[in-house]
Amino acid sequence: MSVIENSKVTVVGAGSVGSSVAYAALIRGSARHVALYDINTAKVDAEVLDLAHGTLFTGTSDITGGSDISVAAGSHVVVITAGAKQNPGQSRIELAGVNAGILRKMLPQLLEVAPDAVYVIVTNPCDVLTVLAQEETGLPPERLFASGTVLDTSRLRWKLAQRAGVATSSVHAHIIGEHGDTEFALWSHAMIGTVPILDWESEGHPRMTVDELDAITVDVRDAAYKVIQGKGATNYAIGLSSARIIEAILSDEHAVLPVSTVLKDFHGIDGVALSVPSIVNSRGAFPIRETPFSLNELALLRRSADALREVATSLR
Repeated sequence: MSVIENSKVTVVGAGSVGSSVAYAALIRGSARHVALYDINTAKVDAEVLDLAHGTLFTGTSDITGGSDISVAAGSHVVVITAGAKQNPGQSRIELAGVNAGILRKMLPQLLEVAPDAVYVIVTNPCDVLTVLAQEETGLPPERLFASGTVLDTSRLRWKLAQRAGVATSSVHAHIIGEHGDTEFALWSHAMIGTVPILDWESEGHPRMTVDELDAITVDVRDAAYKVIQGKGATNYAIGLSSARIIEAILSDEHAVLPVSTVLKDFHGIDGVALSVPSIVNSRGAFPIRETPFSLNELALLRRSADALREVATSLR
């Protein structure tokens, strides 16, 4: 492993998501240097100042930022959160057109100052935007990928842990596919500890049924809509999950995370970005081709691919 020394991450976008990513990275010590960039000078300066006021309590990490693209210079990781906000009742796919335009304008500028960075797209719809951004920049797929279903997987494990009466870290399950309406749980490999999900039972926690697992999947899929309806945006959990991805890159962890890369001949799927279990290290993200799927899961993955391919085609 080659841990990156004197590491720097730049978060693009000082809205609720971007500021939460910077905050999470700062308090977790995800990188030695955290920078926040936004074209809104007053907003980004205020966010940086607020974060800087707390650095007495954040260990060795520091925070800088501003509205000049040069703040991203020398970044090892660039996390892109800039874009139009998802409104109540609005699907992620409906955001695609305007956010694709923002990304196309911004990426060449970022590549000028941070040509060697690994780029992580958080802006929604992150899967579609990843395909368009990879085509626009020509970066290798492993160096430009989306946060994907890392957050959705956390939501799933939290719900399963509550139901099973165990710690969240003891649940091993993944949400994969689109980060959105066609995502699904990889139930064929879901475990609690060493026990297959449908075999788990303990005092006060009877076995789960297939119908119950289906209902949990729906709850996870729709979780963002519930949060947005109540408070206008999701920000804390995506901040934490993005910080986790940053750490996997900067510490060269070879961690297995369900991030979204543009796939090439992955179980016959090409040219679309979908979240699948991937190895994340200092070079980027690499899908685990040996991941087995049941016939039903493979059909769901292809359904996700077809839905996203249609949207990406309409935006080219």
